[in-house]
Amino acid sequence: MKKILANINYPLLILMIIYSAFGLLMIFSASNVTAVLRYDYAPNHFFVRQLVWTILGYVVGFFVLIIPTKYYRYISKMAMYGVIFLLVFIFAAGKVAGGAQSWYDLGKFNFQPIEFAKIVLIVYLAVYFHKLSSRKRIVMFDLLYPIILAVIMFGLVALQPDFGGACIIAIITACIFFSLPFGKKQKRSLIKLGIVGVILFAFVLMAMGKNFLQSYQVSRLINFTNPCQRYTDDSGYQVCNGYIAIHNGGLFGVGLGDSTQKFLYLPEAHTDFIFPIICEELGLIAGILVVVGYFIMLFILLNIAKETGTIRDSILVYGVFVYMLAHILINLLGVLGLIPLTGVPLPFLSYGGSYNLALLVSLFIVQRVNYENKEYKIKNKIKAM
Repeated sequence: MKKILANINYPLLILMIIYSAFGLLMIFSASNVTAVLRYDYAPNHFFVRQLVWTILGYVVGFFVLIIPTKYYRYISKMAMYGVIFLLVFIFAAGKVAGGAQSWYDLGKFNFQPIEFAKIVLIVYLAVYFHKLSSRKRIVMFDLLYPIILAVIMFGLVALQPDFGGACIIAIITACIFFSLPFGKKQKRSLIKLGIVGVILFAFVLMAMGKNFLQSYQVSRLINFTNPCQRYTDDSGYQVCNGYIAIHNGGLFGVGLGDSTQKFLYLPEAHTDFIFPIICEELGLIAGILVVVGYFIMLFILLNIAKETGTIRDSILVYGVFVYMLAHILINLLGVLGLIPLTGVPLPFLSYGGSYNLALLVSLFIVQRVNYENKEYKIKNKIKAM
């Protein structure tokens, strides 16, 4: 273990710890009023729950750190089928919240399988395509099979309905698929098939939209520009109050804990809309620093991905890079009213135990790959001597 800890990426680990601590601080600040006024909980209710998930994330993460990525082949298929089963079973036993049937009620905690499905998908695709790359002959079904599983996962998540989660599943799958260094002819055929599938899905969505979507969900997807012109409507209310929070904060903020928008003006102040609260309390400069920190983290992930010695490790890190980037962009662009609001959490900062645990585990997988990169380089030097 000492050898592994000596060879992890410390800039990445330091950023993980800083963002985890800052996220806990801001979740307490953003949620203490909501906890009391909206839910009749103790002011620190959401903070304590997030703290438990965060500690669990680091404990599980350090366990993941000692497992070589070559052993993922023994669990990837079982984990993929297991997650799909959970996504199917949720329609029978899941809890409805926020208009979506996305959670399992475990008593004091809720479990959201889609958050783990994203990581399982990355691991499964990494293992599958690593094995496929060693074949001399690749037929189209070889590439199609994992895509079919991803499409099933996408459909199950979209039916909850959770369009933010479904979009991230689609983005991860597409980015990994297009990054493959083999099967160019088969990929062209699948791309054509995919275009037809997207068109058909769009028609089905338009035909069935009113049957499984609430009216406010349809409104959010269609109307997302100029939110303050629809302040009294649900499609504009939250985003407009987010604008007000950012405006109130100015450059340096009104002070930690002194937000006015968290007084139920922003119903999801501690989850999807944590970024406007950060800007209101700590200022636009703090908001910019948060974004800069994210991109430093993403830059580190790309550098680790470039140094990998196997396709499996490359896909693992690149998949986590896409996963994080998608969450950052979809959350921030939705909060700023540039795309439809879909309820995607912001990494480390938004309240959400399942997501926080999955995020930390994914980054510890990256740390394991970083360790294996260094071991791979040492072996190559020995061979060259």
